[in-house]
Amino acid sequence: MIRLAGVPLFLYLLLGPQADGWALAVLMLSGFTDWADGKLARLLNQMSRLGALLDPFVDRLYVISTLVAFVLRDIIPWWLAAILIGRDLILALTLPVYRRRGLPPPDVIYLGKAATFALMFALPILLAAQSDWAGASIANAWGYALLVWGTVLYVWTAGIYIAKAVGVARAVARSGP
Repeated sequence: MIRLAGVPLFLYLLLGPQADGWALAVLMLSGFTDWADGKLARLLNQMSRLGALLDPFVDRLYVISTLVAFVLRDIIPWWLAAILIGRDLILALTLPVYRRRGLPPPDVIYLGKAATFALMFALPILLAAQSDWAGASIANAWGYALLVWGTVLYVWTAGIYIAKAVGVARAVARSGP
């Protein structure tokens, strides 16, 4: 819940006073607490249904908020953000295919985790590159490289997830009444 409360603070810092250092700190703290929370939940066997639902929701909220804010600040082009956000929206449309058939959504695939990992590193690096420091141009290049790589993997995994949903829909339709 604390991570969720960090989203409006992050956006305020990024878009209001453009306090990029503080916004970066909030973004990094969110990433660390996400990792620590998941690690502790697994270690202590304290996983909950609410946590399983909220965690990916908050992850997506941070990514979408960051992308929109980065477009507004001209850090990334709008079309790149549209690809990433559009992918999530398209995949959300596949969930009813599973629900109508009483099936859980597909498990997250490793390639999807790699895509998210690349994006979660790219966004803070790109934000850090906005400041005036000696390594800013190198950080910007690394940030964009990770962003492009993450976007390619994100689109690739979307194709895999969509193919799975189509397969489920066809299989159930063939075995239906």
